[in-house]
Amino acid sequence: MDYQRYAIELAYNGHDYFGWQIQPNQISVQETIEKALSKLFEGNKIDIVGCGRTDTGVHAKHYIAHVDLPIKWEEDILTYKLNRILPDSIVIFKIQKVSGDFHARFHAITRTYRYFIHTQKDPFIHKTSLYYKKDIDIDKMNEAGLLLIGKKDFTSFSKLHTDVFTNICTVSNAKWSQVNEHSFFFEITADRFLRNMVRAIVGTLLEVGEGKITPNDINTIIAKNDRCEAKMSVPAHGLFLWKIIY
Repeated sequence: MDYQRYAIELAYNGHDYFGWQIQPNQISVQETIEKALSKLFEGNKIDIVGCGRTDTGVHAKHYIAHVDLPIKWEEDILTYKLNRILPDSIVIFKIQKVSGDFHARFHAITRTYRYFIHTQKDPFIHKTSLYYKKDIDIDKMNEAGLLLIGKKDFTSFSKLHTDVFTNICTVSNAKWSQVNEHSFFFEITADRFLRNMVRAIVGTLLEVGEGKITPNDINTIIAKNDRCEAKMSVPAHGLFLWKIIY
């Protein structure tokens, strides 16, 4: 049987999932999609490869995966059939043929995350944005964010005991933006991210915004290469993988 590699462009609400990657005895986005594909392809086991991990409760507005499938349907028909099987928390935007050496993870050039917070209680966004009741200074947080830009060792913002070869990442953008009077988001773009890195950075920048630490303390935290130097990580539900560039 002839196989074709496809790229899948999708999005998901991570509230009901224990992250992207398959885990024992826990529901994941990857497993949910693989089971749906297996139904479409007569029970055959289908393995998909994602552009990266997202942790429990983290969402993805733009996510890319690749998969090798028997040539059975046109891409638009496959997209339609897969969306009919998947739960409402996952949507497939597009499936397209790619070269056999395309890799969703290793060929990504940059990844962008956004973290959303709101300062007035709102029942409609509480599962996708952090309700943060304290006053914050956006200008100070942006001053601190500038110190994150560049090629740096982000050990101080990484989860301990991970299996990565290096903790060096190149950040090209790190900025807070105000949506309206009561809502904000932090956007950060880099060539790669460490586990828990964005949530640790946001938690630290919020400490800057509250005046508990100064913007220049970011340089000291980075230089220490010690996770204990950075502040607490913010909860997962406000975090979105926002954009992947190839």
